[in-house]
Amino acid sequence: MSVLEVKNLNVSYGDVQVVWDLSFKVEEKQIVTIIGPNGAGKSTLMTTLMGLITPKSGEIIYKGKNINDYSTGQRVDEGLVLVPEGRLLFPNMSVKDNLKMGAISKSARPKLNENLDFVYELFPRLFERQTQIAGSMSGGEQQMLAIAMGMMTCPTILMLDEPSTGLAPIIVERVLETLKMISQKGITMLLVEQDIFLSLSMANKGYVLENGRLMMEGTGDELMKNEHIKNVYLSI
Repeated sequence: MSVLEVKNLNVSYGDVQVVWDLSFKVEEKQIVTIIGPNGAGKSTLMTTLMGLITPKSGEIIYKGKNINDYSTGQRVDEGLVLVPEGRLLFPNMSVKDNLKMGAISKSARPKLNENLDFVYELFPRLFERQTQIAGSMSGGEQQMLAIAMGMMTCPTILMLDEPSTGLAPIIVERVLETLKMISQKGITMLLVEQDIFLSLSMANKGYVLENGRLMMEGTGDELMKNEHIKNVYLSI
């Protein structure tokens, strides 16, 4: 069943159109990845889904409802959550206080302690560092915290924009392995990720966005075997 469906979405910055007539679906409890070169419109798409940009036209259908007119806060309350590129933590606050700030949705507040236990189980390092100031942690630890803050909101769909940016390869693998664990808990995931091999290897479905347009789609395995993907993105 589709939990998110985008229909004929067009997005512009002023007179410059960035996303063109884009349609795709995200099925419940799946990992869906969107790949494409820099400037393809991937981050614009994610911020549009969160209500931070108003589309020129098209529909965003979430849980069977058109949410075009929903505010960002309403979308979060409904379980649509974005972990943005660049992490956007509260750097002068402790790890635990950052996690508490993540529990901002109506459904998350009553489950604060339960969700803290869950994210500490996922990220034992955060439990060890819960009193540490977030800005003093390593890049990998900060990314773990950003993902954990997203999980504190009780997401139905967890959207992640370039979670591996700036991380060492071994940390990237660890972060993406954790995303698999989150998926196994039944959380639907929409992922934009620069490590295309790893993102496709874990994806149930993949979409290729080039110049703001959908160029192809398929399972992760199908896209990894595609000659265009191998030549352009995987250098095989």
